[in-house]
Amino acid sequence: MEDMAEARKPTFRRFHEGETAEDWDLEEKIFNADHSHKCPTYVHKTPPCQGACPSGHEIRGWLAIARGMDKPPVEDMTWQEYAFHRMAAANPFPATMGRVCPAPCEAGCNRNEVDDFVGINAVEQYVGDWANENNVRHTPPAAETGKRIAVIGGGPAGLSAAYFLRLDGHEVTIFEANEKLGGMMRYGIPGYRTPRDMLDKEIGRIIDLGVEVHTNTRVGSDLSVEWLEAEYDAIFWALGAQTGRPLPIPGWEDTENCINGIEFLDAFNQGYVLGTAKKVVVVGGGDTSIDVASVARRLGHITKDYLPERNDGSVIDFTSHDVASSLTREGMDAVLTSLFPIEQMTAAEREREDAKREGIEIKGGVMPLEVLKNGDGRAVGLRMCQCTMKGMVPEPIEGTEFELEADIIIAAIGQMGDFQGLEEMDGGRGFIATTPTYQVKGKEKHFAGGDIIRPHLLTTAIGHGRIAADTITDFLDDGEIVKRPKVDVHHFNLLAELHQRHKDPEPYDHAQTRGTNDAGFAVHNYEDRSAAQIIPHDELFKGHFNFVKREEREEVHIHADHVLGNFEERIVGLSEEQAKKEGERCMSCGMCFECDNCVIYCPQDAVHRVKKADRTVGRYVYTDYTRCIGCHICADVCPTGYIKMGLGE
Repeated sequence: MEDMAEARKPTFRRFHEGETAEDWDLEEKIFNADHSHKCPTYVHKTPPCQGACPSGHEIRGWLAIARGMDKPPVEDMTWQEYAFHRMAAANPFPATMGRVCPAPCEAGCNRNEVDDFVGINAVEQYVGDWANENNVRHTPPAAETGKRIAVIGGGPAGLSAAYFLRLDGHEVTIFEANEKLGGMMRYGIPGYRTPRDMLDKEIGRIIDLGVEVHTNTRVGSDLSVEWLEAEYDAIFWALGAQTGRPLPIPGWEDTENCINGIEFLDAFNQGYVLGTAKKVVVVGGGDTSIDVASVARRLGHITKDYLPERNDGSVIDFTSHDVASSLTREGMDAVLTSLFPIEQMTAAEREREDAKREGIEIKGGVMPLEVLKNGDGRAVGLRMCQCTMKGMVPEPIEGTEFELEADIIIAAIGQMGDFQGLEEMDGGRGFIATTPTYQVKGKEKHFAGGDIIRPHLLTTAIGHGRIAADTITDFLDDGEIVKRPKVDVHHFNLLAELHQRHKDPEPYDHAQTRGTNDAGFAVHNYEDRSAAQIIPHDELFKGHFNFVKREEREEVHIHADHVLGNFEERIVGLSEEQAKKEGERCMSCGMCFECDNCVIYCPQDAVHRVKKADRTVGRYVYTDYTRCIGCHICADVCPTGYIKMGLGE
């Protein structure tokens, strides 16, 4: 094992033995005697983990807290509470997402190019669980606006929007058709993946901010759209996509024992049983989120192999997998079929092995052809064949037909919204159509997010709620909605950091002033490009980082002979020590993590630490430009890519 670790250990030398000045790109250097027109500046960029997070987590920020670099601003506050508040600034469900999010952030983590990704998901779960155990509460809004917002649907998108709208000081009312809040987190995911007491705490923390809730209330029958428009200043639609798509094959329609996966999980999670069926076939679409991890990897330009801790969504569709796992716990024999061949499913090897261990049979590279019925019109099997995939379209292979026996057939191939009584909101194909800022097309005071505009991940729905809440607040301010940033996530804000440390710049009179290098109103040699740029791994000095093994969560593996009735949680969270170690593995891409390389290696003694009394995150070092000769060494040895050359003398 040590030999393998040594073989993977990188050097990443910027220059090599035997190279001379002729081998270098002097246009990059612009040397001129003992001075240069290029000097270092400190450029904040977004790391690919954050850029890939659909909910917009400021991941680098709370990992810096876990590592102990960023200290709590309040005396006696624990690092866990500080990290929780930083997480909740973008996503109020860290305990839930730490368990079920497929973690595209880890796919794009630049540390993949050094040894292995940082266990972001695991640290998130640890902090979320700690906050639940210690009853940490959200900070209430500072002021009330008097504006009233209706949120239709209490799932991840609706709860996220309600949370951020309430923090903005608006009055928020949630209307939920079910008996309890949670949406797909409660009714679409089994309790052994999202423990209900954990979910109740994370939801309760939001409601305690002063959110009004009406459950068992369906808009479209109990309430009208016209009434909502008259009573509220804005409406956010978070209906979810609670209607499963039927299998488009002969024999499916109106067959009693052919149901969709959404219906099954809803019944299962509400405690209903499925009768005496023993043989069940679950037809999965293959990949609800295949794009997530691939987008993350493109953001970081990652080329090394990536084996996720758990299912990244690119292998077995979440719904079909949850259906099959739930069936085995009820003592049924489940066969899970997928259009995509198993040998192409290496990314979810652990999840697939768990399924096999629990007694689930998986058939990959097959497609359904026809539902087989008996004389009473009940399904008794499914005729299938092998297939090849042309993009997302399956093509049957002649002569490979076969039959699977089944007492029940469950289709988990996609979902759409239920617009009964709300036909005016249907933008086509069973979804609400919105602008890029989540405003409903053609309806000024209506906004929407979550699965009702695009079925995807829970964390995606949470991100929709966060951005839509910002958009609604912007709309209520003056009726205009500003363009969102290119990298639309929660960013580190240096001025906010200075403010919370009581180190605000001096007031500025907004008059033209010369010689501002000593002025107290200016933030010197710092540039924030985080809203527009994501930093790839090749801008880092990766030779700084040694091989450090990732801290992995333990998993409780359940075998087929013990799975019946077993609804215990499978993931064992990290310890505090493990969470801190993962924080230390973060490479802090695009932000100084106080390694002192630039101070140590500067040959001109031009780089110095900021006075201890004035230091904050992002303000650790400064450059004396009267000494700097533009030699680039500080930029070359900066592990995080925070130092760039430019901006004149």
